[in-house]
Amino acid sequence: MDQFDVVVIGAGAAGMMCAIEAGKRGRRVLVIDHAAAPGEKIRISGGGRCNFTNLNAAPANFLSANPHFAISALRRYTPRDFVAWVEREGIAYHEKTLGQLFCDGSAKEIIAMLARAMQAAGVTLRLKTTVERVEPEDEGFSLATSGGPVRCASLVVATGGKSIPKMGATGFGYEIARQFGLNLVETRPALVPLTFEVGMLERLKPLAGVSTDAVVACGKARFAEAMLFTHRGLSGPAILQISSYWREGQAITLSMAPRVDIAGALKAARQGRGKQAAITVLSEHLPRRLAQMILEDAAAPANAGDLSDKAIGRIDAAVNAWTVKPVGSEGYRTAEVTLGGVDTNGLDSKTMQAKAAPGLYFIGEVVDVTGWLGGYNFQWAWSSGWVAGQAV
Repeated sequence: MDQFDVVVIGAGAAGMMCAIEAGKRGRRVLVIDHAAAPGEKIRISGGGRCNFTNLNAAPANFLSANPHFAISALRRYTPRDFVAWVEREGIAYHEKTLGQLFCDGSAKEIIAMLARAMQAAGVTLRLKTTVERVEPEDEGFSLATSGGPVRCASLVVATGGKSIPKMGATGFGYEIARQFGLNLVETRPALVPLTFEVGMLERLKPLAGVSTDAVVACGKARFAEAMLFTHRGLSGPAILQISSYWREGQAITLSMAPRVDIAGALKAARQGRGKQAAITVLSEHLPRRLAQMILEDAAAPANAGDLSDKAIGRIDAAVNAWTVKPVGSEGYRTAEVTLGGVDTNGLDSKTMQAKAAPGLYFIGEVVDVTGWLGGYNFQWAWSSGWVAGQAV
């Protein structure tokens, strides 16, 4: 039977980071993954360019039943630490917006960087290998794998969540957590497009493909980014962000010209440009197709000069206080991450070790720590993987 100091299940961002750090400390490390290549989610991220961190990553940018849990790991391994490594490797990158860092070239450069570091640290990587069973032993754990039995002193679960099942995502990590008596916080798709009921979809059909900058709010959460009308409902960064906070039955409120006093603009046009078409005036602030639909729904007259105060009020509300109730989301199929996961109350925030099962660690997306869109979830993977790598 193969014997290792550490076995990491999952060759994603968190798993590879942990393996590298453990290997650097002289531990004999095995990484197992059912995929044919490491870092598959890294490869497809950021449109193939990998939004590998966010310069602004702080605990406030993460959702968790225990908002304080992520503080220790994020402080000990910061975005600057990861950026310094990327720079040492000579990987060119740029800041796109709001602190989001992307490779100039390809996400494969980040995977290659991690693979080189694993090799340098003496880590063994076994791909196309599934873990069938995990059993506790007196001095660690035994694993039944498709490549034969394996024993280890420390076991790290870095299996990710349920998002993007076509890439092989499963709930296996949650099963291990349950087996060892850890609680789970209910999981649900996050950073995911929202969907509308059939009647609303029919009405909004002409807008599919239209995008605009918006402020989207749900409860106390609000995000100012782009939104996109789709054949199923709404998408775009602002919608993906709010989806982590939205629950079935709740409405969201959208301001689609957030920096514009629409009522003031229409009244000024009525006064000074009365003969101009209302669509011309509103299209100065919104995509034309969207402006057209809002004017039709408000039963507005054709000319700006004929707009009543009531009509202006209806148009203003439709633009900057549109309240709509999604019926659901597109689900795990398109969700970028999974909300919820292994309850952090059962983990040590400094090491990621399970309090009730010494030697067992959970890192990355499988844990109930979910970042905003924009490189935050990668930073959680690097930080949680790094701290576990110092302890295993």
